Parts: sequence; C-alpha cells; structure tokens
Amino acid sequence: MKAVWFKRLLRLSAHLPLWLNHAMGGFSGRRALRGDRTELRTARTNLTLCFPERSESQRQQLLQQTMVELGKTFSEAGTLWYGSQQQVEKLVYEVQGEALLKAGLERGKGVILAAPHLGNWELIGAYCSQRYPMTNLYRPPRQAGMDEVLRDSRERFGSKLAPTNAKGVRALYQALKNNELVGILPDQDPGENGGQFAPFFGVQTNTMTLLSRLAQKSGATVLCVWAERLSGSRGFVLHFSPVADDIYSDDMLTSVTALNQAVEAAISQIPAQYQWGYKRFRTRPVGAAPLYG
Repeated sequence: MKAVWFKRLLRLSAHLPLWLNHAMGGFSGRRALRGDRTELRTARTNLTLCFPERSESQRQQLLQQTMVELGKTFSEAGTLWYGSQQQVEKLVYEVQGEALLKAGLERGKGVILAAPHLGNWELIGAYCSQRYPMTNLYRPPRQAGMDEVLRDSRERFGSKLAPTNAKGVRALYQALKNNELVGILPDQDPGENGGQFAPFFGVQTNTMTLLSRLAQKSGATVLCVWAERLSGSRGFVLHFSPVADDIYSDDMLTSVTALNQAVEAAISQIPAQYQWGYKRFRTRPVGAAPLYG
C-alpha cells in the first residue's frame, strides 16, 4: 500500500514546475534540521569525520545546506521517474566532458560510469540511457512493491537494471563486452565480504571492489559522473571526469583508492549536494569502534 501511495505522490509532483518542487524540498530539508532524525545525526557525524579542518560553525552551515539539498533531491524524483522525456531533457542545462564517454566507446571495450550520490544521480541514467545502451547496477529495495516502482521508472528510457547478485554481475560483464555503458553507485557500503578498506576523506572506508574488477578484466574506460544542481532552479550540469589509471591496477588497494579519490574530487566541488546522511562508514576495520549510535 505504501508503494502505491508513493507512486501516486511522485506522479503528482511530476506535473509541478521545478522551482515549486525545489521550494517544497528545501522547506522539508529546513524542517528536518529542527528534529533529531537519523539522517541528520549521521550527516553531522560524517561531516565531522570528513572535514576536521573546518570550524564547528562552518560544518554547521554545510549541514544546513546539505539538508536543504537533500530535500530537493527527494522533491525532484517525480519528474525524473514519471516526467515526460521532454521534461527530463529540460533539466539538463549543460553537459561537460561527454566527449570522454564517446571516446571510451570508440575504444570498443565499454564504459563504466561511477556515479556517486552527488547532486541528482537519477538524472544520469535518464540522460545516458536515451543516448547509449546502458545497464545499471542496483540494490533491490527491501520494501514490498518498491522494486516494481524502481524498475519501471529507471528502465523507461531503455536502461536495463542488474541486481546486486551473481546474475547481475554477469549482465554487467556482458554489457561491457558489447561495448555498452555500465552505471554503478561506487559509494555504497558493500558489506563485510564485498569490499576493501581504503582512505576516503582520510577515513578508512569499506570500498566496493566490483567496479575495480570490472575495469581490470574488461579494460573498459572508467569515468566519474555527477549531476550538479544549479541555483535558481535552472537545472543541472552533467560532469564526466576521468578516473586515474590506477583504477586498473592489479593491486586492489591501489585500485579502490583511485576510485575513492575520484569520488572525493567530485564531492569537493559541491560538498553540500552529497548524501552525507548515508552511513558510509558503517562497516569498520577489525577492532575499530562504531561511528554511528
């Protein structure tokens, strides 16, 4: 039942102008600052860990901006999931670095897009899948009925979804073999058995190894991509940026460190638009104390 009402709400918001969705999203983000929500406490912890050089007042200001931007991310979902193709196209104000993607496809080994939770990552799949064959890795939601919502919305422009299991991984390899795009969110905690600890903003962070293995075995071009939200509800700038060649290293620590550095560099450009409310450091090195209460 929750999935049904969620879907109806998203469809309704898809008919609203971007400025109004942003106004509502910003309002909800500011309201969240008054409470004691888990996302707020998590964001505060993450900002303290990742920006120790900033003063308390500077981190508090960034926290406020982060919650407002997070609210906007949620309020944009209706347009991105249920808006028309024309509506989605209008969200793209500018694209920078797409020539890197095209050059990667000319190499004939496919392209891996590492798309962190920065700006609005949903727009990346919507934009790219209209132009190139694309398979996106996704983690099926636990909530009953939400899987259908995700698949319908994310596949409507031609993208294929590959679940985080053995079958899904095979689909990613096949897509690269076919010289297609593969989209992966590289900043999710892969759990105790799917990652390698590497520095991320100076914190030892459980980092996925799947993307590195895909790059090493396929030779695919790896790019970091994010959708920067512009002020004044003008839309987004899509950025395609190269990842250092260390991503292809046979040494897994070297490879995942290169991945984290690429994500760090992107976040550093628009830190308020990162999803700091996610428990990125939930899995800790052996013997290390937990960071979230």
